[in-house]
Amino acid sequence: MYLSSSRSPAGLIAFSTLALVGCNETSETQHKHVEQTENSTQTKQTKISEGIDLSMFTEGAFAQPPKIVDCTTSEGTETMCYQFVTSGAPAGREPGPFCPRNTSDGAEAGGGWFNKEGSGDLVDITGEFILKLGEYYGDEKWLVYDAKTNKVRYTATKAACLGAARPDVEEQYKQNCIECELAYLDDDFSLTYLIPTTPIPAKKSSRVHTVGIALDGAELSGPAPVNAILGSYTIAAFDDCGGHINVHQGYHYHSTTGCTDKAVQTDDGHAPLIGYAADGYGIYAMKNAEGKEESLDECRGTTDEIRGYHYHAASPSENMFIGCMHGETVRPAGPPAGSPPDGQRPPEAK
Repeated sequence: MYLSSSRSPAGLIAFSTLALVGCNETSETQHKHVEQTENSTQTKQTKISEGIDLSMFTEGAFAQPPKIVDCTTSEGTETMCYQFVTSGAPAGREPGPFCPRNTSDGAEAGGGWFNKEGSGDLVDITGEFILKLGEYYGDEKWLVYDAKTNKVRYTATKAACLGAARPDVEEQYKQNCIECELAYLDDDFSLTYLIPTTPIPAKKSSRVHTVGIALDGAELSGPAPVNAILGSYTIAAFDDCGGHINVHQGYHYHSTTGCTDKAVQTDDGHAPLIGYAADGYGIYAMKNAEGKEESLDECRGTTDEIRGYHYHAASPSENMFIGCMHGETVRPAGPPAGSPPDGQRPPEAK
């Protein structure tokens, strides 16, 4: 899948895309990814083709109707891709809240952050969490609040957002809870994703900056630079859905908490779909209806007769969605070497 930002003509990020059922099929067939198969001795079972089902996306996920274009994968395969253009906002809801305003605020006033154990659910960013950050991380230097007023220090302006939401945090924005607003995006901000209409298994698995696209049109991003964030005594707060905002990616996810889950009508109790990976395969939630996990490969993928190859997302605090890309991605495959993994990006890496 290929990602570009309108902020710069050269700003392009690539990632593999999910496929439709095939380039040589008719448009009607391409858009129909669910077919019924019936066994004379068994009940009906739904068959889901590998590839993107446009009907699964939330209304308003795209800034303009998707279209099919020519594209080339990172391995040089010429194929066809879906071109998706988004506005950088999750369709159907307003992001937030992110940072609490006072050390007495409860969970409803803030969002979430990675559990320090690196797995499980996100930790609620409450006023008490802010108050006890030094204890939580075992470092008494933490002080993300005013000890006299008990007000939480947070990035309340666009300038503060720009200064803090970057790997090299400006000194005056350290010891802050970081939150940014969609209003800080350029008026003509957009992101363009290219996703192959048919997934192409790669000879070798790979990793790219952008993991995929959620069903609400927001980016499924790669790992957040947690060490840089915590090293500046900042918390890059997520909302309860596991996403936050910067001026280059708009609203994007670093974990999944169920906000984009959409059940596919099958009778096997499979986990719901959350979005599509850059190589075109579906990404499903971690656990099925019985609360069980699948046996997965190194990319967090598996194959079954109904969905073909597909992924299952990691737990919210693992700072990842999938382990690697099973399929080919559209070139160029990710930002240039040395570019920051989140926040401020140089123009050529947008």
